[in-house]
Amino acid sequence: MKAMILNEYGDNAKFQLDELPQPDAKAGHVVVRVAATSVNTVDTMIHHMGNDLPFSPDLPAVLGMDFAGTIETVGEDVTGFAPGDEVYGCAGGLADLQGTLAEFMLADAKLIAHKPKSLSMREAAALPLVGITAFEGLQRAGTGAGHKVLVHGGAGGVGHVAVQLAKHFGADVYSTVSNEKQMAVIEGYGATAINYKTEDVVDYVEKHTDGAGFDIVFDSVGGENLTKSFEAAVLNGQVVTTVSMLELDLTPVHFKGLSLHVVFVLIPMLQNYKREDHGAALAKLAKIVDMGALKPLLDETQFDLKEVGKAYDRLTSGQAIGKVVVEV
Repeated sequence: MKAMILNEYGDNAKFQLDELPQPDAKAGHVVVRVAATSVNTVDTMIHHMGNDLPFSPDLPAVLGMDFAGTIETVGEDVTGFAPGDEVYGCAGGLADLQGTLAEFMLADAKLIAHKPKSLSMREAAALPLVGITAFEGLQRAGTGAGHKVLVHGGAGGVGHVAVQLAKHFGADVYSTVSNEKQMAVIEGYGATAINYKTEDVVDYVEKHTDGAGFDIVFDSVGGENLTKSFEAAVLNGQVVTTVSMLELDLTPVHFKGLSLHVVFVLIPMLQNYKREDHGAALAKLAKIVDMGALKPLLDETQFDLKEVGKAYDRLTSGQAIGKVVVEV
């Protein structure tokens, strides 16, 4: 099978086309013919940082976590899936799990679900990692009707899904943006856009919550931005973050009695821990998609397998709006 591999890590590392053996199905797994895969920030981190990250694959490496495709063969002890089924998932590209930048991949059946019927392969490939992350974060924060939810980075990969899911769960949703194009995206989801470049936290908290703060703050930007999330949250509120790898003063969290939820969606793959939760989340997301309540936002650029280097560059450039997808 054809695959794009890395023989080294680092800023100058180039993807190369190679021929690899097609995987065989084993117990509890399926072999998938990959139709499309999307690029996530963690993929680009592995590409550039390599062995500085504890979960980077050994070289030569096949990266890529998200996919949509068709089941080719099914291993023993697999139920609910059959050859020919269209599926999607986040199932490879780290540690000892072969990634999706190949014509075929071996995937743990617990990590996949039937693809949403209303989405193309390209659209479905954009959803798994960001969808699971947004779903888990909002569920852990107890998002529901009557809550005021602020999503930082609502036009980004995780953010645009969090905005739509929070709306679906009945919340009153707000999101920070940096320009008019992003503002149009947020308003298209029925949420209220806040330009963080022209409005300070204290101002939009006063404007939209009468100074009380938001019940739930979903921070898909993270890092230093977490201080703004703490400032924007109501007393005893919930803060969800997907990026918390830094030293930070938690004094505001203490004095406001906040609950901080860190979502690290790679744990099931890395630790073989509750992988079935990922499959269950993807199945629920597929139903929400087919109800018309969720649609992945795709960047306008298109790439094929041989252009994966350009796809990674597109995401790291910061110019992409929505998910960058590679068709295999």
